Amino acid sequence: MFKRVMFSLALVASATVQADAAGEAKVREAIKALVPSAQIDSVSESKLSGFYEVAMSGQVLYVSADGKYLVQGMVYDIANKRDLTEEKKSVMRKSALAGVPKDRMISFPAKNEKHRVVVFTDIDCGYCRKLHQQIAEYNNLGITVDYLFFPRSGPNTPSFDKAITVWCSADKNKAFTDAKAGVEQEKKTCDNPVAADYELGQKIGVSGTPMIVAADGSQIGGYVPPAQMLERLSALAAK
Repeated sequence: MFKRVMFSLALVASATVQADAAGEAKVREAIKALVPSAQIDSVSESKLSGFYEVAMSGQVLYVSADGKYLVQGMVYDIANKRDLTEEKKSVMRKSALAGVPKDRMISFPAKNEKHRVVVFTDIDCGYCRKLHQQIAEYNNLGITVDYLFFPRSGPNTPSFDKAITVWCSADKNKAFTDAKAGVEQEKKTCDNPVAADYELGQKIGVSGTPMIVAADGSQIGGYVPPAQMLERLSALAAK
């Protein structure tokens, strides 16, 4: 009797796996039919009944198991007061940034570090410049800022070239600060990570600068003044 029960359970499990695989295949086919060039990062079961969660290009979408419907937007767990879509994006950002070595960033460290953020920045972005003008205030509050480049205009543009010039300077931090202040600098080239930074930003869904990412992958801005940033980071750390 016990063997028959175990055999039945095995059959059910096998059928479930096959059904899941078939559903995932339909979802992938549906996405590819809609956007043939789509780069799908993952497909997994969603908390939204009858739908799969699809991660691609820093976005999270929901596609019905029959491949007929696509939903783009936030899925919120009312009972537990959790934004499930943003939680998934945070996991994606954290995982992507974990693969970036610290020597690929331009860092402005706090002496007494309490928090660390990654900021995707554009040399010519007004709010990016405003943020960097206050870099000493962030540092004094215990916030270390690690910069990655995201020239919004893309490759082969003045903003992209300025980022390369900063990276190729003998003193990257000084060149970065001067560039943010609008100081003209002699164009330089060398092996640099600007294109890799830009591609990473696209992968995790950077759509504007500055984009501020906390250690857990949460996006906390946009430009955020020093005191407010400390408040948000402390709240995240307390969770």
